[in-house]
Amino acid sequence: MKNIIFFKTFLFLGICAFVLTASKNYSSASDDINAIEFNIDTTKKGLWLAPEWADTIKNTLALNAENISKGEELYNMYCFSCHGDTGYGDGPAGGSMGIRPANFHDQKVIKQKDGAIFWKLSNGNGNMPPYKEILSEKERWQLISFVRELGKQL
Repeated sequence: MKNIIFFKTFLFLGICAFVLTASKNYSSASDDINAIEFNIDTTKKGLWLAPEWADTIKNTLALNAENISKGEELYNMYCFSCHGDTGYGDGPAGGSMGIRPANFHDQKVIKQKDGAIFWKLSNGNGNMPPYKEILSEKERWQLISFVRELGKQL
């Protein structure tokens, strides 16, 4: 079991290094004007909000076992280390980032439209990297399908 956790943590760190170096949209500079405008437009009282128009984005994938399974594979590769194995935001890397990752069982997340989650996954914010250049649109929807199923579990 310890070998699996070590492997997942090692894999996560490798992926993080890749994401941070490969993503053209990632910026850690606090004086970046675009980042400041982004935070003002999408953060309200500490909540990360997608623009209202994002709610109109619709998932075109069928909600079936195959897409959920593919989403689970992607979750285990890109998300578990921060959001945890069960989606409570308690992953091994998540606690070290200052801001706790989203808990997919929280009603604040469950009540969000798929389009808002798709927008957040695509664009990132703070420690959450943007995945629009890493994952295809189909993969992002598969990931959201799995996260929705994960949020239904207790």
